[in-house]
Amino acid sequence: MDKFKIFLKKYWLTVCIYVALVLLYVYATKSGQANPYLFPEVEAIWAAFSNNQGVMLLNMVSSFKLMIPSILISLAIALILGTILGLTEWLRDALYPIIYAFSVIPSILLSPFALLLAPNFTVASIFLISYGTVWTTLFATITGIMTIDKRYLDKAATLELSGIKLMTKVILPAASPSILAGFVSSLRGTFLMLVYVEMYGTQYGMGFFVKKYSEFGLYDHTWVGFIFMVIILVIVMQLFEMMKKYILKWTI
Repeated sequence: MDKFKIFLKKYWLTVCIYVALVLLYVYATKSGQANPYLFPEVEAIWAAFSNNQGVMLLNMVSSFKLMIPSILISLAIALILGTILGLTEWLRDALYPIIYAFSVIPSILLSPFALLLAPNFTVASIFLISYGTVWTTLFATITGIMTIDKRYLDKAATLELSGIKLMTKVILPAASPSILAGFVSSLRGTFLMLVYVEMYGTQYGMGFFVKKYSEFGLYDHTWVGFIFMVIILVIVMQLFEMMKKYILKWTI
């Protein structure tokens, strides 16, 4: 009960805004102010959701099968490459312009090549999602390591820390606020690319569901897919924020 009171005290304005948006939608659809074809009544949306609960869960699992490996791959590349470049000035000077040039190429433009060269659609999708989301975390890692307070490194040298211990005890923790901030932006980019690839080649997925029923003109189903996807993405972002808060509990 105490946790509920704390939650309500913290998020009462957020709850009020969501409730106001729902009431506004109900008023607009009931009064005929909104286009009934594009904006079906809440009862129709709820009925569509009730009839597709199993499909929605299947779509969610299918989306996670693409999203999770893509996130892990992009995070691994960003941390390894970002750490090396952050610590090695001559290599950073040589490769930074090349990395920057590749980073400005939208992964959507690479989709024809990825689809033709990859052995299957899953590999192509993971490549496109990883490519589109790795850059923000990579640049954040480089910047985070370059801006580590020199006193941390001096104290590490005094303690004769080196190798893995230096990395895990000093460098990565000190750079973690910048890395995690970059990763949050990358995570949002992951959702964007996930929806894009699902709209053009999968049989299941949250993005595929929205595209399929919008093409059929069944907007009660389209709204169900849209709302379900937003709820799932908000839950994922909130879980990550909790993890981030735990990792950075030593900061202000």
